[in-house]
Amino acid sequence: MKGLLIILSVLTGILSGEYKANTLSEAEQDSILGVQTTGRYRLESENQEAIFRHSSVADYYIIDTMRHTRKQLGEGKVRDAVMSPNGRYVAFAKDNNLYIHKLDFGTEVAVTKDENTEVINGIADWLYEEEFATTALFAWSPDSKMLAFVRLDETEVPTFSWDVYSDTQYPKAESLRYPKAGCENAKASVCVYDVATKGIQRLQVESGDGYIPRLRWTDENTLLVLRVNRDQTKMEVLSCNAKSTVCHPLYAEESKKYFVDYSLFDEWQWLSDGKFIVLSEKNGWRQVYLYSSQGVEQKVLTPEGIDVTAVYGVNEKTQTLYYQAAPQPSTRHIYALNIKKGEISQLTKDEGMWSARFNSEATKAVFCYQSFETPNTYYLYSKNKLELLEDNAEVKAAWQANGLPEPEMMQINGLEAMLLRSPVTGNPSPLILMHYSGPASQRVLNRWRKRFEYALVELGYAVLIVDTRGGDCKGRAWRNETYMSLGQKEAEDLIMAANEMAKRDDIDGEHMAIMGWSYGGYETLYTMSQKNHPFKCGVAIAPVTDWKLYDSAYTERYMRRPQVNPKGYEEASLLNKATDLTGNVLIIHGTGDDNVHVQHTMQYINALVEADKQFEMQLYPDDNHHLRQGNNAKHMHEKILRFLNTNL
Repeated sequence: MKGLLIILSVLTGILSGEYKANTLSEAEQDSILGVQTTGRYRLESENQEAIFRHSSVADYYIIDTMRHTRKQLGEGKVRDAVMSPNGRYVAFAKDNNLYIHKLDFGTEVAVTKDENTEVINGIADWLYEEEFATTALFAWSPDSKMLAFVRLDETEVPTFSWDVYSDTQYPKAESLRYPKAGCENAKASVCVYDVATKGIQRLQVESGDGYIPRLRWTDENTLLVLRVNRDQTKMEVLSCNAKSTVCHPLYAEESKKYFVDYSLFDEWQWLSDGKFIVLSEKNGWRQVYLYSSQGVEQKVLTPEGIDVTAVYGVNEKTQTLYYQAAPQPSTRHIYALNIKKGEISQLTKDEGMWSARFNSEATKAVFCYQSFETPNTYYLYSKNKLELLEDNAEVKAAWQANGLPEPEMMQINGLEAMLLRSPVTGNPSPLILMHYSGPASQRVLNRWRKRFEYALVELGYAVLIVDTRGGDCKGRAWRNETYMSLGQKEAEDLIMAANEMAKRDDIDGEHMAIMGWSYGGYETLYTMSQKNHPFKCGVAIAPVTDWKLYDSAYTERYMRRPQVNPKGYEEASLLNKATDLTGNVLIIHGTGDDNVHVQHTMQYINALVEADKQFEMQLYPDDNHHLRQGNNAKHMHEKILRFLNTNL
């Protein structure tokens, strides 16, 4: 908690002007921190209430710094309030409709007036929020004259419902539109609202059964629309004239072998001459490309053999592109690239995880560094120099006083791994393999991460963390090792890693466990259903058990539709492997999980019972995928510790 307070203090200091001596103007501070403000108005929120993983409603307030007034936006709680570029309007959503508040007059106008509750204007449904990492699907034009938004029609999307037990005499039913693999998706279209005329035009672009997860203006009349097909094997960027509604392709990328990563579009940058910077993995690695204004590739800017993980911006005066890349899978560094000369310089030295947030001109930034030994440390980057802002020295000293070990980094037959083990144990330690194993994921990172694994180490366990095939930052082919056939290869890797560790003198190979959450829970049960696994017991938290029960966008990204890949779904299902499960298992789930529904666990239990397999189970009523309500997290970890102590 103290570390969090120190970090907030640093950011507040930057925002308040405490670091003005470091030549950050107020506008630059706001640009770096993403604060919504103009010379006169500020937008603040409080009393936030979560909806799903990222979305929330809140009481928003408009602060008039000239008149010293504070007025609430809308009537009651609203969501995703965004100020217009000219600072004269605020767009926000409420009850699936969009509204605009006019700051000059203190009035509000409804952009949409849909009474159909199955139509959502300008905000994400559950699927878009969870699998396309967005809550707001609307965007202001640069001149603030138009507001573009995505309209989602969920009429044909099946409904999933569950009981909420709470403290009432009778359970209440909750429900949401949740498209499972192979089922109907929401239909998406794009509209543009004219602030002056209050008219709405629909652009000549439709999603079909695919997705429209991003909108982005490049000038006052040109809106870019990102469209992804249902199987996510094709990504198109359409350039649309907001007045004529005509759209034409600017960029397209398609793969017959893999999925195309829509999220790389978030890293694209536009230059004042119309050229643009593209991040793509089309040639096997995430590389940066320069494109002409007509969408013609001009040159590759970054080398093969290293994945670029973020593009921060371009300083057009110096023709310098700033980006983050992974020279090793477990590290991140920040680089500067001269676009004209092709020269690349590494701006950061210490090994670990470096990230940055630049101002809009890419002339200044706040860099953040962390590693196993170092908590978040903040620097001001300006004129090619780093100036320390906050090093969190007190947090570091307090942690070091515990005397706990830092991870031992290693490779196990090509897999990235790290081992935590107390050096004072003396005897061989029982091993717990903690993993996630999902596509394009990583847990083996040189970062400040002090979590449950350290409690296990204090109790005498060794903890091994492994990234299996299909993980991130080792090229596109590695990321797609498990494409169309989730489960099997990851299980082979986890078994191999555990067997290799059992050969060490400091590891007790007769007493090993495996544990994972979500995809990790799925892979834990899958691994313990293999004939040759070495684990005495396993813990599966909120596990997927059959991919036909999970959502369309995520599942089909890696498996395509069940109608296309029936064999892959059949072989990946745990419901078909219950008879093969060996070892003691603890299954944990929240009954209110809107992500991996408790239905997964219930159907798996049926299969285990029919196979005459015993198991342990812990349910948390009404809690969601994160299991953080009330005392649940503490209770769950104590339950896990008791289970491990009993079974290892």
